[in-house]
Amino acid sequence: MENLLRPLIVIGGSVLLTLIIGWATDLLLRKADERHSETPLWGLLRRGRIPYQLVICAALLRASYDEARLLREHRVGIGQALTLVLIGATAWLVIRIAAAVVETTYTRYARASRDPARVRRVRTQVTLITRVVAAVVGVVAVAAMLLTFPPMRAAGASLLASAGILGIVAGVAAQSTLSNMFAGLQIAFGDMVRIGDTVVVDGEWGTVEEITLTFLTVRTWDERRITMPVSYFTSKPFENWSRGGAQMTGIVYWHLDHSAPMEAMREKLRDILRGCPAWDGRACDLTVTDSTPNTMQVRALVTAKDADDIWKVRVTVREHMIQWLSEEHPYALPRSLIHI
Repeated sequence: MENLLRPLIVIGGSVLLTLIIGWATDLLLRKADERHSETPLWGLLRRGRIPYQLVICAALLRASYDEARLLREHRVGIGQALTLVLIGATAWLVIRIAAAVVETTYTRYARASRDPARVRRVRTQVTLITRVVAAVVGVVAVAAMLLTFPPMRAAGASLLASAGILGIVAGVAAQSTLSNMFAGLQIAFGDMVRIGDTVVVDGEWGTVEEITLTFLTVRTWDERRITMPVSYFTSKPFENWSRGGAQMTGIVYWHLDHSAPMEAMREKLRDILRGCPAWDGRACDLTVTDSTPNTMQVRALVTAKDADDIWKVRVTVREHMIQWLSEEHPYALPRSLIHI
């Protein structure tokens, strides 16, 4: 009977104590989150409940397993497995806590800052810092797990002796990966491109959606995702329409007859822009920029607060102006002469 009750008491007690401690901690964090609604820290820390409970349970079982007197012939293997679980859960918990602290810092900065460009810059840096911390903690956790095996500790001297050669070989083999990682850090802290920036790469216009240590994702206007290595942005030219501010200037061209009423078109342009919510009111202009024997080129210059709005302004002006010319001044539209 004792052989059955002892394992149940030890294992069941460890699991029950883990659940009680996890529930009590979560309750305290929930109350702290309700009292301090101005900061998301306590709510974010609640996301670490599962690794927190794993750490407690693994530690309790690791410390009390000998008292259970269960499967004594496998005591070393079970203890090793519990140690590995404890190390992995601890690394998981550290990553969750670090992410909560970094995210809280970013949230406070975003609330206090009135500059959207700086907020996007900090957001990019925060994202990459979180990934770097996770990578470092993961590597340390794996190293700690390997060192728990006696053969690994015995081979430590030989591994250190050959570390220089292995480092050179690994550096050559992973040259592309390392260049992308350094490029990712350069983008994050060099303020070249940020999450939310409007960019043009390889003739594709879109918004930067995600930046990691190795790749960058651009969401195009038609909902496609273009993924490319971050080293592209440090080695090739690209257009960043959000650099230095989100305000944009757009151009609309028409090819019209020489008899087109320019003054009436200027007045109509102002009327169209007044009725367009996307126009920011900074500037509008209409001039003749070129002339051919049959037509002349007319350019309208308009402005908007960002890339999305400038697109709306341009298509609105183009459509309404053509419609107005075809109804009120059809002679101004270019005519094609067919010779028979």
